[in-house]
Amino acid sequence: MILSDTRILEEMEQGTIVIKPYNRECLGSNSYDVHLGKWLATYREHILDAKKHNEIEYFEIPEDGFVLYPHIFYLGVTDEYTETHAHVPFLEGKSSTGRLGIDIHATAGKGDVGFCGNWTLEISVKQPVKVYKGMPVGQLIYFPVDGEIEVKYNQKKNAKYSGQPDKPIESMMWKNKF
Repeated sequence: MILSDTRILEEMEQGTIVIKPYNRECLGSNSYDVHLGKWLATYREHILDAKKHNEIEYFEIPEDGFVLYPHIFYLGVTDEYTETHAHVPFLEGKSSTGRLGIDIHATAGKGDVGFCGNWTLEISVKQPVKVYKGMPVGQLIYFPVDGEIEVKYNQKKNAKYSGQPDKPIESMMWKNKF
């Protein structure tokens, strides 16, 4: 079951869903549109190592846009800061974004109950495409949870991505023990 627009609004009134900035025009029948923030990043090294802290370089999207190219992996960020305290949020690309050949996440489309922060986007493109800060890139949908949550994501000691800022965050895989 997915929350409807009226249920999303009710949950926002109760404080279990937070979206900042919020624009009523971005609320669909059962989703909320999110937008590309002003920061992008790329990894400094061509070969990434899962056991190593792979550092990234940030750059701001100019007012006249920025061209993304295939075979380059970009990290982006949503303009919106969100909190989800009683539901499981899913971030999916908008059909208009997909029709431009833009994928906004490689695997991480699901958030956890208790996620608080801006969403890091894992962006790849099929052909060169110019993007702009503030353009719609995705939509959040919310699923109810069956049962009590023992520990919310923002309360976990090992939550690597809690409180994400308005800049993309690189992989924290290197913090895992394997």
